[in-house]
Amino acid sequence: MMKDFLELPIFILAGGKGTRLASVVSDVPKPLAPVKGKPFLQYLLENYVNQGFRNFCFLLHHKSELIINCVENLRNNILEKCTIQYSVEPSLLGTGGSVAYTLQSLNISGEFVIVNADTWVDAESMNRIASSIAPSIGVIHISDVSRYGRVTTNGELIMAFEEKKENAGQGWINAGIYKLHSDIFTGKTGEFSMEKDVFPNLVKLGKLRAVPLDTEFIDIGIPEDYERFQKWIASNKETGL
Repeated sequence: MMKDFLELPIFILAGGKGTRLASVVSDVPKPLAPVKGKPFLQYLLENYVNQGFRNFCFLLHHKSELIINCVENLRNNILEKCTIQYSVEPSLLGTGGSVAYTLQSLNISGEFVIVNADTWVDAESMNRIASSIAPSIGVIHISDVSRYGRVTTNGELIMAFEEKKENAGQGWINAGIYKLHSDIFTGKTGEFSMEKDVFPNLVKLGKLRAVPLDTEFIDIGIPEDYERFQKWIASNKETGL
């Protein structure tokens, strides 16, 4: 029997301009960056569908028509049994604003999962987040948090988000995968950030949970990780990816 969490809408953030990757991939938005002849986004969707998820909502802005075309080309293939919705924000609204706009414009309520269209999330991590208690954030322990900033926890609760700084050492970082509830965004409009405007307030209220993920963090938004993912796919052909 299908687990309830597999019915959750998966919000895929795919509206950014991808400026950090522009030196390597400039003709398409970064979710469509080619990897061994397929767009990165297709690997993500194959990954999610293979896990049993069937409800996807794409949050779009920059070159949205290209991403829509890519997804539509998969409707009769891997996405044939899936529910697909698109939310094209009229202007860049930030991570929080794009989610609020989507909830309101598509009349979505209840719990949902948020993932980034330029970040690889393995099956176990996706299942852990989807089955967690909202609001929650996936966190990963790495040897140097300088590039990301540190997430400070006390048990399962998140206590603080520290800014990026040099020589920060090891620690937990925000993996960019969340389980949230629409109530968090009630009455919110315009441009705002989940990371700066929503999560700190949840921390103050003692409501934001950390879900430790034992996985490798691959964010193709920068050229080094994009190359790393290409090598990873090349070395894992036997997995069927």
